[in-house]
Amino acid sequence: MSESAVKVVELSSPFTRFAGRLLVGLGYEVVLVEPAEGDETRRELDGDAFTHWHAGKRSVVPASPEELRGLLATADVLLDGSPSGAEALAEGLDDLVHVRVTPFGLIGPRTDWQGTDLVVAALGGMLAQVGDPDGPPLRLPEHQAEQLAGVNAAIAALLGLRARRTGPGQLVDVSAQACVAAALEAGTLAYLHEDRVPPRPGSVHPLVPHGLFRAADGYLGGGLGGSPRMWDALLDWLREEDAAADLTEPRWQDPVERKTHQEHVFKVVQDFVGTWPKAEFAERAQARKLPWAAVDLPHELPDNPQLAARDFFTRVRTPEGERTDLGFPFAFPEGHRVRELEVPALDADRDMLAEHRPRPALVHTQTPAHPALHGIRVLDLTWVLAGPYCTKVLADHGAEVIKVESLGRPDPTRFAPFMHLSRGPHTGPNTNGYFNEVNRNKRSIALDTRTEDGITVLRELIAHCDVLVENFSSTVMRKLGLGYEELTRINPDLVYVSMSGMGHTGPRNGWVSYADTVSASAGLTGLTGWGPDEVVGVIYGHGDIVAGLQAALAAVAALEHRAVTGRGQHIDLSQLEATAAHMGTSLLGGPAVKPSGNTHPSWSPQGVYRCLGTDRWVAVSVRDDTEWAALCEVIGRPELAADERTFTAEARRRSTALVDSALGEWTRTLPADVAAETLQAHGVPAGAVQDGRELVEHDPQLRARGFYVRKEHPVAGAFLHEGVPVRLTQTPGGIRAAAPVLGADTDAVLSEVAGFSAERVQRLREAGVLR
Repeated sequence: MSESAVKVVELSSPFTRFAGRLLVGLGYEVVLVEPAEGDETRRELDGDAFTHWHAGKRSVVPASPEELRGLLATADVLLDGSPSGAEALAEGLDDLVHVRVTPFGLIGPRTDWQGTDLVVAALGGMLAQVGDPDGPPLRLPEHQAEQLAGVNAAIAALLGLRARRTGPGQLVDVSAQACVAAALEAGTLAYLHEDRVPPRPGSVHPLVPHGLFRAADGYLGGGLGGSPRMWDALLDWLREEDAAADLTEPRWQDPVERKTHQEHVFKVVQDFVGTWPKAEFAERAQARKLPWAAVDLPHELPDNPQLAARDFFTRVRTPEGERTDLGFPFAFPEGHRVRELEVPALDADRDMLAEHRPRPALVHTQTPAHPALHGIRVLDLTWVLAGPYCTKVLADHGAEVIKVESLGRPDPTRFAPFMHLSRGPHTGPNTNGYFNEVNRNKRSIALDTRTEDGITVLRELIAHCDVLVENFSSTVMRKLGLGYEELTRINPDLVYVSMSGMGHTGPRNGWVSYADTVSASAGLTGLTGWGPDEVVGVIYGHGDIVAGLQAALAAVAALEHRAVTGRGQHIDLSQLEATAAHMGTSLLGGPAVKPSGNTHPSWSPQGVYRCLGTDRWVAVSVRDDTEWAALCEVIGRPELAADERTFTAEARRRSTALVDSALGEWTRTLPADVAAETLQAHGVPAGAVQDGRELVEHDPQLRARGFYVRKEHPVAGAFLHEGVPVRLTQTPGGIRAAAPVLGADTDAVLSEVAGFSAERVQRLREAGVLR
């Protein structure tokens, strides 16, 4: 347990329950407040929902608001997903960190809108990025929008605890919609930096030459890779198997030519891939250091040798016996896994309500005037997306982040033309909107780590930092002479977060991974589709963003652990495990869990319906019969509410054609915003499917929250940045500065942080060690 005194009280909702689960994984005491009939997840999926989301928590049923107030007086954190909020109950509890998690946030014209995972995914921009370009938008499975809100809420709780070390507790406003809008990879950036709205990509990544391929017995995720070496290795393999077709012609050595005619290249690769069993192909590809992975379903995850070797899974004791469930995103603290959890009986911990021992008042050393991570220095050795997203979160909340840019290993998001998002030429290292988004608020030092002097500089910087984050493959740091044992010699208090694709141990620790291959291995891709034979997959970097958020959570948790124990630690985060931990109840559901489009296992109707205009859609969730009756009134079909064919959710599922036809006839006559607003006015969750342009230009809720922030970049000019979804009311984070020009801060960092003289810096620059 990272700090045994910390108590979290959870007023649960679909947008908070994952946060509570993550805090259990960090070792905190989480107390679930239930109504007399028990949390609704006790009745969902035959109890599997409660088993997954709430195992390891304590259960209480307060008999009165006074009893709940007494419990809050003993708590450090209130994780509040209640419909109307618990501000009144928390009033006067000045040291309480009150994390309020809602679908749309606490300010703005849509604070009272009803939100479900599907509706928030639509309004947050996620649905616009998944599905075939000529078909309807498609949800990501296992409540990914809810889980993005959950991990952000867990980060918010720890930021609040950290800020409380010098000041009082505070209210934290977490908007699930904003959490999704901040997690779209290039979805909005293409509009912000190229005036372009990409179509839904189907099964092909819009930037990187990767996609979904059919194998002889299922699917594979992979592609051409991101370097000349990978293309050459794939081409050699095709030659050896006499399957290269015309790809041996010199024209295909040009990456621009391959991108321009990618459909033809992919067809040749597909003809080859389709003859192989998925697991065998992935093994042989990885032996050649090629980024491919079998698309597995969740029930196949226990057979993954990497997950098994790293003890990822958790045993859960239930009244019916022991179950195996998904584990946590990383081992914590100090490499320890949570191996066993117990499902609490309803009100099993009633005695906690009678403790009446308010926590001792804290002594505040100063009035908070800075973001929560002010005074923390982070050395950022990351590149592309997953790692930079982690350090972006830390920088947004006040950490000084020093980005070390290797002259021998340049970041593709600075230099690769196919990843460049800009209105100008795709050649300038300082103009790429992709890089500039995830590296705002940071400083840049350009250093050649291939040289002995470069490593010496790196070591001296490490000695003066609190946190080191890198997302290299598992052997890189050891080859640099900077394994964890050496890092602790340099800086005994260091928090070291490594975030390789597979982790630093296990039989597949050397596997090459991209976000799409991690999603394939974790079960996410295999459930993203309309059915077992209609898998579309998740093509954009959702897995990278999930890993980045979890790494940020790990870093802040480790800083809190260090504040209590005085010890740093190595967090060996595997991006595979981080993504698998976001697969919800799917493992408990077994082989019956398959792709199911936009539907919900118990609500009906739930789906995405075409509206007036080209490629315009509205997402609708009907959670109970009352909402169904309201919907029937809105669409002018009140008789359907009493029709035995549609009277219950189960009946509506059996009559899908009738229900979808009636609703679809109504939505097709209206703009998506009008349809959503009309349904919401009658209490029915609904939201337009928004793309990057609509999020930036038209969304009134994000505008009211000031979500998109304009900053001036010294080379790329002024542009809007995606905002910070977690709003601490007393110690807010924010976007202080645009991303740095390559190497802009080299001299200043070496002087201010490591004490280098101007003469030493000049000698290193003349030797080519610095830029």
